[in-house]
Amino acid sequence: MKPQTAARKLGVLLDATPEEFRGRDISREEFNELQSNPPEWLTELRRNGPHPRQEVARRLRVSTSGLARGGLTQPLTTEQIKALLEEMPAWLESERATAARVRAEEARLRGRADEQPSD
Repeated sequence: MKPQTAARKLGVLLDATPEEFRGRDISREEFNELQSNPPEWLTELRRNGPHPRQEVARRLRVSTSGLARGGLTQPLTTEQIKALLEEMPAWLESERATAARVRAEEARLRGRADEQPSD
């Protein structure tokens, strides 16, 4: 698989990975090994970042669109994410509330679909 795909599936930012990872395709066996027995660089990236947008959004409990609305377009480190959570700017509070409402509505709709009798 392409390095970009592998990095996305591993939850890390491609630009932060070592050159030997970025410079070639990753076999399925290598990918499985990275998942089951991550090397130090992968463990460190997952722990401290910089993190891709999807991971930043997950850690802040907002959508990736919410990040953009908040003006966050660059990858963030774990430290930067923690600082944002401590500071809790107004945009982040608003986006977290919006994301919570969306999750609640999705859960309500899933529950409703589960109750529907099948034909």
